Amino acid sequence: MLQKIIKESVLALRKGDTILYPTDTVWGIGCDATNEIAVSKIYNIKHRSESKSLILLVDSFELLNTYVPQISPAVKDLLLKVNNPTTVIYKNPVGLAKNVVASDNTVAIRIVQNNFCKQLIKAFGKPIVSTSANISGQPTPKSFKEIQKPILDSVNYIVNLQQNEVSEKSSTILKIVDSGEIIVLRN
Repeated sequence: MLQKIIKESVLALRKGDTILYPTDTVWGIGCDATNEIAVSKIYNIKHRSESKSLILLVDSFELLNTYVPQISPAVKDLLLKVNNPTTVIYKNPVGLAKNVVASDNTVAIRIVQNNFCKQLIKAFGKPIVSTSANISGQPTPKSFKEIQKPILDSVNYIVNLQQNEVSEKSSTILKIVDSGEIIVLRN
C-alpha cells in the first residue's frame, strides 16, 4: 500500500498538483518546490501572501546540496546530531521556484526524518514544499481530523496514511547569520 501511495503522490507532484500529506511534524500541503505555478497554488489555498516564505523538505544532504551549494561544516555537524525536526534557513539557493525563495535570497529547508516523506522525496527526486494544512492565520491542525474542509477541498491529492495520528510537533528553525553563527528562531 505504501508504494502505491508514494507512486500516486509522485504522479501528482510531477503534474504540478498539490498534495496533503503527513510530515515529520504536522500535516502539510505540498508541491514541487521547483514549480512556480504549483507553489502559487499553495499560496492561494492558504490565502497567504507570497512574501511569506514556505519550508521545503529534502530527504538527504545530497539533495540539499543540489539546491544549496554552500553548506557550512558547522550546520552539517549540527544536523547530523539532532533528533528532532530541524529547519535551517540557507542563503543563495539555486534551482528552486522564485516564489519559495525569500526576498533576502534565503530558503528554509528541513532534511526529513519521517519514513513516508523520505521515500516520497527520494522517489520524486526534488524538494517538496511543506506548509501547515491550514488557512493562513488559523490554528495549525494537530491531526488530519482537524484539517478544515476548504483545505481538503482545495488540494489535488490527499495521502491516505497516518490519518488517526496526532502531532504537537513543530520544527526547530535555525538561521545562519553573516558571521557564520547559528541562531535559533524557533525552538
